[in-house]
Amino acid sequence: MTSIKENKLSVYNSLSRSKELFVPVVKDHVGMYVCGPTVYSNVHLGNARTFISFDMIYRYLKHLGYKVRYVRNITDAGHLEDDSDDGEDKISIKARLEKLEPMQIVQQYTVDFHNVLRLFNNYPPDIEPTATGHIVEQIKMAKTILENGLAYEVNGSIYFDVEKYNKDNHYGKLSGRNIDELHSNTRTLEGQSDKKNPQDFALWKKASPTHLQFWDSPWGDGFPGWHLECSVMSTKYLGDQFDIHGGGMDLKFPHHECEIAQNKAANGKEPVKYWLHANMLTLNGKRMSKSTGNTLNPDELFSGDTPLLEKGFHPTAVRFFMMQAHYRSVLDFSNDALAASEKGFQRLMNGMKVLKTLEAKKTSTFDVKEWIEKCYSAMDDDFNTPILISHLFDAMKIVNQVADNKASLTKDDLELLIKTLNDFVFEVLGLEDISIDNSSDKLSGVVNMLIQMRNDARNDKNWSLSDEIRDKLKDIGIQLKDGKDGTSFSVE
Repeated sequence: MTSIKENKLSVYNSLSRSKELFVPVVKDHVGMYVCGPTVYSNVHLGNARTFISFDMIYRYLKHLGYKVRYVRNITDAGHLEDDSDDGEDKISIKARLEKLEPMQIVQQYTVDFHNVLRLFNNYPPDIEPTATGHIVEQIKMAKTILENGLAYEVNGSIYFDVEKYNKDNHYGKLSGRNIDELHSNTRTLEGQSDKKNPQDFALWKKASPTHLQFWDSPWGDGFPGWHLECSVMSTKYLGDQFDIHGGGMDLKFPHHECEIAQNKAANGKEPVKYWLHANMLTLNGKRMSKSTGNTLNPDELFSGDTPLLEKGFHPTAVRFFMMQAHYRSVLDFSNDALAASEKGFQRLMNGMKVLKTLEAKKTSTFDVKEWIEKCYSAMDDDFNTPILISHLFDAMKIVNQVADNKASLTKDDLELLIKTLNDFVFEVLGLEDISIDNSSDKLSGVVNMLIQMRNDARNDKNWSLSDEIRDKLKDIGIQLKDGKDGTSFSVE
């Protein structure tokens, strides 16, 4: 663990659009809030990448010696993302489709979320508050903003007055938008006639007679707007001003922009020193989309039960793959990229095993302290995990040279190298010491050869041989799947 006093950590602040030296509000303490999931469906890889990125950041801050309070919410109160008066929130839609209570939906997908992040070896946050557990506080903040003259009531709904707020503040400063641009680009949505301006957003919405989740308020039965819960829960557990607010790049506008406005309207203070945003995922070079079928969920990734992958990948190998890209860069998932990353991960794990067998010598031919400085410099540069990993592989070369008596390390240097490698590989990057079963690659090769033989038999109209190959593979637990892109297989 390095000393906080020696720390030179800089972070990219989305608010200033530049890297800034990290200086916490309270010395030696860090308050970090990350927007959690709306629990109406299984967690997808885009969500997973965001939470893995902030898990790495959490780990590194703790490694540096900071006392960190990490808060990540669960959105279990349905909200209307476009703040219109028509339609229904996603939790209610799912509840009606499955004929379940909304909180059954919430429980089911909250458990799934936790299970997936556990497989990725994420630490749980220090506090995981829910929207439904903070309805009273959300009503209180809405009342405060209303009393401060920056919101208005219409037919039981409370809307934030963006134009009035913008007279003394800059709504849009986080995302780089201005009020005139918002005016010209905002289309008039059906059901928004209650608002003074289309860009105004809901703090509290009046519930329709058919709405499944609602609470009593001074304005009648209703439910909180999309943005209010994060303003309430972040400040309740971290104070009116705290250090880091994180989330996916897609939340910068309007969600995080609205949070800033709500907090300033309620207590007159800038809520966050450093806004950090993780970037998106693509799949085979294209944006992930359910409508086009270009999607991959964690279960498919782990099992390989998808035509997009030749086999499944261990969660730790996938985590390593994610760490090979900077958290602010777009990351493209593909079978080839995952397979190449898995081989690199295995080389790293093999090197960690060799490390345990090394014997110290009287002299060192490798400057361990200089190498350690490079590792910290990488992480201090806005958590640059790709550069860190390149330095880890440099160390693996030395480890193998020492094992082959082509290099040497003193007892002190060897102990320092072992400790630092363990710190960065397992503590900071959050990897687990597992062995990838290469027999799965051999199995894939054999099955793909049989698939080709079956294709040849079908082309020759040798249906009996084709069926025999399919049936015998099924007997040993290998299921073939014929699709428009060819034949794939899964192991049952």
